Amino acid sequence: MKKATMRDIARAVGTSAVTVSRAMSGKPGMSDRLRSRILKKAAEMGYEYPGSERMVPKANLDIGILIPDRHFDADSFYADMYKRVIRKLSEQGHFGLLEILDAEDEKRLVLPRMLTASHVDGLILLGEPSKAYYRMIAQAGIPTVFLDFYDEQANADAVTGDNVYGAYRLSSHLIRLGHRKIAFVGNVKATSSIMDRFLGYCRALLANDLPFREDWMISDRKDDGELIPLVLPKEMPTAFVCNCDITARNMIETLLRAGYRVPEDVSVTGFDDFPPPGKNEQPALSTFRVDTDGMIDLAVKHLLERCAGVRKPFGRTVVGGQPVYRNSEQETVPDR
Repeated sequence: MKKATMRDIARAVGTSAVTVSRAMSGKPGMSDRLRSRILKKAAEMGYEYPGSERMVPKANLDIGILIPDRHFDADSFYADMYKRVIRKLSEQGHFGLLEILDAEDEKRLVLPRMLTASHVDGLILLGEPSKAYYRMIAQAGIPTVFLDFYDEQANADAVTGDNVYGAYRLSSHLIRLGHRKIAFVGNVKATSSIMDRFLGYCRALLANDLPFREDWMISDRKDDGELIPLVLPKEMPTAFVCNCDITARNMIETLLRAGYRVPEDVSVTGFDDFPPPGKNEQPALSTFRVDTDGMIDLAVKHLLERCAGVRKPFGRTVVGGQPVYRNSEQETVPDR
């Protein structure tokens, strides 16, 4: 039986042999959808790309999506990301299978059922479980991508938002508005994302010769992620940089109950731009919009490459975002 050639694949897809070659070699310059069509057709025709470790990925893969239970509520950030992951996989002819990681299974280091039953070809771990757990997953022998967190020692690719830069931009914006007393709200031990956002805040302080104060590091959750009531510091800052929008809105409510006006007395910023502000929300929250679709596109791309047998060093891909300034912050007198 005659082996399929690039020209055969090009004719079947309705494109050129040059385009097929670019798709097979992983070169940029085409849409993910066209690349997926070419790779799928190549797999159907039994074609293998010569002279390369790159293999043609299978069609109709079953991809597991594992989310710790504490991160998954009906309207949560990760529930929204999960829906987008499913949509992306479906567009490329693959299937997504959700499993919620029970807290007790996480503590006892029990592998997810989708892995023990060999139900999936690859895994996206969405939302950060304990370090011991995600390192165990990375050693399980299945292609894995960490989405929205990373670890330098795990054998898995990771895709994150630009947390350091985003928090740096927000903090620098407040400094330009005259703020010199700026607090950070978030438990830096809870997730790598919060840690990186804290580092961005610290970078802005250092760049502007502002002192770091431990009493202006305010925790918003336990180490396991459970949110806790916010406690205002004895000496009030003029602005709060919050690690996420949910915490920022909680901070605004806390300030209002304590008799402060936002932003007239105290400015507040969030992170993620999720959930988006309601029509009548006042003040509408200034934040850093994470490119979740860009993160998901790359996570799926990396995972499909691993499933196809691509061998390369594991690494982290950072996806940019942009600040969104609304009306939860305003200028202040620098010496306040």
